Amino acid sequence: MFDRKLLNIELERVSIEEYKQLPDSGLVLVLDNIRSAHNVGSAFRTGDSFKADKVWLCGICATPPSAEIHKSALGAEDSVAWEHADSTSELVDRLSEVGYTIVSVEQTVNSVKLNEFVPEKGKKYALIFGNEVSGVDQDVVNKSDFALEIPQFGTKHSLNVSVSIGVILWHVRYHLL
Repeated sequence: MFDRKLLNIELERVSIEEYKQLPDSGLVLVLDNIRSAHNVGSAFRTGDSFKADKVWLCGICATPPSAEIHKSALGAEDSVAWEHADSTSELVDRLSEVGYTIVSVEQTVNSVKLNEFVPEKGKKYALIFGNEVSGVDQDVVNKSDFALEIPQFGTKHSLNVSVSIGVILWHVRYHLL
């Protein structure tokens, strides 16, 4: 069976200006001390794809403008709102105060398996993704409403943070559509 790939002009993508006018999704990404600018760029690109309202870059995260971020973001750093916060823990306090459900994407004793999590429409979620080596800071995990874990079946104990962002955002947006 032959199936023709769509051309970019056939994808009916919105412009950056139109993107910024879309309704809020209620989703923000919080990057907790992500070391790699390429992972930060991937977070922007995935955030754009699933219409995250904002990417919070905390601690040591690289910030735009950055050639490394742009290389993997492909310009999504211009469409998705972003802000830097020195402290992830203090940001979590602020987001909680304004009604976000705080979700650490982390393997914990009581983490909720992703396949068992169905987000509630109308709720706002702050999805926290941690450092490539040490994960989400324990203080931040302690302040979270719950931890969300991606079930895995192989020998490795983690996924690259950019992959985790894609898996989690797809799942959440799918259930919120």
